[in-house]
Amino acid sequence: MSVRKLKPITPGQRFRVVNGFDAITADKPEKSLLAPLKKSGGRNSQGKMTIRHRGGGHKRRYRVIDFKRDKQDVAGVVESIQYDPNRTAFIALLKYADGEKRYIIAQNGLQVGQEVSSGSNVAPEIGNALPISEIPLGTIISCIELRPGQGAVMARSAGTFAQLMAKDGKFVTVKMPSGETRLILSTCMATIGAISNSDHQLLVSGKAGRSRWLGKRPRTRPVAMNPVDHPMGGGEGRASGGHPRSRNGIPAKGYRTRTRTKKTNKYILERRKK
Repeated sequence: MSVRKLKPITPGQRFRVVNGFDAITADKPEKSLLAPLKKSGGRNSQGKMTIRHRGGGHKRRYRVIDFKRDKQDVAGVVESIQYDPNRTAFIALLKYADGEKRYIIAQNGLQVGQEVSSGSNVAPEIGNALPISEIPLGTIISCIELRPGQGAVMARSAGTFAQLMAKDGKFVTVKMPSGETRLILSTCMATIGAISNSDHQLLVSGKAGRSRWLGKRPRTRPVAMNPVDHPMGGGEGRASGGHPRSRNGIPAKGYRTRTRTKKTNKYILERRKK
C-alpha cells in the first residue's frame, strides 16, 4: 500500500494526499453482485430531518458482501481486488469451484490467484474464515462474529484487526481494535489477517468539495452558535465555549454513555482506553 501527495497546481490539491491504489486489480465491479442504494439525506419516513449534515454525494451502487462466509469446504480463487465506495476497506471477488462468485472484505496481503476457503479444519492462512476455537493463540484476526451465524460485525474497516489472547471453555478472549478485551463464543467465525487499505488514515481530502462528494454537508462549529442553538454557544467575543458537549447536553469527553445494567457487560473484561 502507498499514498501519493499531489503537486499543488490548484488550491484544492496543495495538501491533498490520495491513495496509490496499488492493490487494486480491476476497475469494473461484478454486475451480478450489485444492488441499488437509496439515499435518505438524513430524513425519516415523514420527510423530517433527523440527522444533520447529510445529503448530496455521488451516486453509488451497493456491492453485496458475503459477511457470513457460509460457503464451507469449497475453495474459492481470488479473481480481483476492487475498490468499494461504500466502505474504507478494499473488497476481493472470489470465484468458487462451482462457478458462483462472491465478494468478501479483502485482508492485507491477499493476492490475485490465491485460494481461500471457510469452515472447520481449514488452515489458518490469510483470507480463510474458520471458528475462533480452531485459530492459534496470538493470531491477528478480523471480520469477527459476535453471535454464531450472524455474520461479521467487528473489525471490518480499513487497517483494523483484533488479536486472539486466550481460550477458556466455550469462550475465547479477544483484544478488539478499540483496545477493549472481551469474551466471544468460540463457535463464532473470524477471518485470518488484518483488513486491507491500512493507509486510509493517512489520506487528506484537500478541499471541502470532496466531503460533498461523499455526502457530507457543512457543519457549523458549536462555539460559533448562539446560546439558544447549542450549550457551547454564546459569550462575549471569542469565548471558548465551556466543556465539550453535544447539542442536547451530553458531555463529549470521558463521560460514559453505556448502560450499567446492559446484559453484555459481563463479556467485557477490560474497557477500551479513554
